[in-house]
Amino acid sequence: MAEHPQRSAIRIGISGWRYAPWRGRFYPKDLPQDKELAYASHQVCTVEINGTFYSLQRPEFFAHWRDETPGGFVFAVKGPRFITHTLRLRNIDEPLANFFASGVLALHEKLGPFLWQLPPTLPWDAARIEPFLQMLPRDTEAAAALARRHGRRMAGRSLTETDARRPLRHAVEIRHPSFACPAFIAALRRHGVALVTADTAGKWPLLEDATADFAYVRLHGDKALYSSGYSDEAIADWARRIGAWSRGATPRGARLAGPRPRATGPRDVYCYFDNDIKVMAPRDARALMGALRLPMHPEAPGEGMPIADGQPVERE
Repeated sequence: MAEHPQRSAIRIGISGWRYAPWRGRFYPKDLPQDKELAYASHQVCTVEINGTFYSLQRPEFFAHWRDETPGGFVFAVKGPRFITHTLRLRNIDEPLANFFASGVLALHEKLGPFLWQLPPTLPWDAARIEPFLQMLPRDTEAAAALARRHGRRMAGRSLTETDARRPLRHAVEIRHPSFACPAFIAALRRHGVALVTADTAGKWPLLEDATADFAYVRLHGDKALYSSGYSDEAIADWARRIGAWSRGATPRGARLAGPRPRATGPRDVYCYFDNDIKVMAPRDARALMGALRLPMHPEAPGEGMPIADGQPVERE
């Protein structure tokens, strides 16, 4: 984490950490698989938990991840696709309670923002989106209260208490072009939810509207989705944009769907590389940290280890 004079924090990390092509390239060849998170957490200061998108996890998993990582580390948690893709944000009272009961509160002070990725087939619809934004808990006590409304399937595998009251943040990643409209931007600002700036090699909208007191960036690849690495010039440009967001400014040349935001104080920034197929994500994350002059973790093993291209892997 980097503290700036304006007291914003910039966190650069990776989306997920368990990928077979990374072994022997990013991870040392003899590193046990159950030590990969610990290793990655000394190379970057934040990681997105992707497993929560595919299925509900368990409290002991989150507690283990919390204990495997150093002080000051932060996790972003991806919301379940059952809520966003299957139910498409309708009739989600119990599924949302089940998610918050699944153990996310066990991350304690390492619990960062929640990521809600909407499917490319879901268009902007205020009647659908606004109630969802309203339902999202804004602090850990509200999340615990919501978790206590979980369904029977969570019996014996739930966590419905929090160790402390902390604010919670939420970010929405959109993939349908109809969201590029002022009404959606206004809705996010009313609810204090961040719009994810997602670079997807031109496949889905790339918007840079600031809608909350933090910014959330996902870099999936600028030339080829999930696989292309970022050039030095591209890294420098993202560093420039992140620097502007951290100061509370709008980056020069920002692609906006709504009116420019009012002047605000500095924003925290979370940025995750998801170009993992060819092992580019950890390399690019470290390069962006360098461009932003963020301190590398002093205990990072394998500092400066070269990362070679891996073989493509299947993605969902």
